[in-house]
Amino acid sequence: MLDSYFPLLVLMILVAGFVITMLALSALLGPKNRSEVKDDPFECGTIGTGDVSGRHSVKFYLVAMTFIVFDVEVVFLYPWAVSLRELGSYGFYIAMPFIAILTLGLAYEWKKGVLDVN
Repeated sequence: MLDSYFPLLVLMILVAGFVITMLALSALLGPKNRSEVKDDPFECGTIGTGDVSGRHSVKFYLVAMTFIVFDVEVVFLYPWAVSLRELGSYGFYIAMPFIAILTLGLAYEWKKGVLDVN
């Protein structure tokens, strides 16, 4: 039984060796010119300004919730769609309340203007 895990052990040893080698090489060969400008944090190529705990627009959170809702929809509907022939009409009608709830969520977000580009 342990023979079947031997290739996995070899792979883990090789990966660990590769990681250690790359870290050592970057520490030895990498540039070491540190300065105040290089150590400043930046985001998207610009130096950050303002307070980090500033307020975000509610639209940001609504877009995030939209992504999560439709991501969950895909996770549940993809296996359902693959096995729909086996499930028959029963499987179709069982999934309709789930799709209806997601459609109501989409209509709500549409009404609130979450999907507007502006």
